[in-house]
Amino acid sequence: MINKDKIKIENVNLYYGEFHALKNINMEIKENEITAFIGPSGCGKSTLLKSLNRMNDLIEGVKITGKMLLDGIDIYKDMDPSMLRKRVGMVFQKPNPFPMSIYENVAYGPKTHGIKSKTRLDEIVEQSLRSAAMWDEVKDRLKKSALGLSGGQQQRLCIARAFSVNPEVILLDEPTSALDPISTMKIEDLLTEIKKNYTIIIVTHNMQQATRISDKTGFFLHGEVIEFDETDKLFSMPKNKKTEDYITGRFG
Repeated sequence: MINKDKIKIENVNLYYGEFHALKNINMEIKENEITAFIGPSGCGKSTLLKSLNRMNDLIEGVKITGKMLLDGIDIYKDMDPSMLRKRVGMVFQKPNPFPMSIYENVAYGPKTHGIKSKTRLDEIVEQSLRSAAMWDEVKDRLKKSALGLSGGQQQRLCIARAFSVNPEVILLDEPTSALDPISTMKIEDLLTEIKKNYTIIIVTHNMQQATRISDKTGFFLHGEVIEFDETDKLFSMPKNKKTEDYITGRFG
């Protein structure tokens, strides 16, 4: 079965003031796959990720040209940012739970979208925490502060929080870089498990992580996509010398 395109990026350029941060990006991201973005720091991978749910709108002096389409709809011309962020969730590098209870962290999004029924909120909280593989760990302490969780649990809570508004796409910006190997493995297992219901894009510095979990990988350098291919092909037979140099550790 060939998955359809969920996101299409066409001739996208992004400028921070005078700085040309993304250069003519073209990419098709399939639904129900994990796509990894790799490359050295400052190469544009997080910038592109944040553009996909318009986080860069909040930064002064940003200019974007080209098209980003979600199910064929232009997210910059024809979509309200709050609607877009409901459909495209984001998980950041550092776990950032709100200073409130575990329950309230997960219920926050649905409440802001107008869900008031306690029964419905209870269902969403349980379902989201189950999806993030942490219901059994926290079901007896839902009223306790989320800040009391370990780093790995906090990050899974942030993933549960992203699930709570029922998005179609989940963007993860180096979600395991601050975590220990066991927490990292739990999150990788989780992402592999949930891709049947979501389209996932992950920025990672960890090339082993990209090879373990992603279907496709894009290698970024100086704001350009140097190569974008199926992960096993990109790592075993890179077409571009720069990709080969990066993955064999000659630079970066």
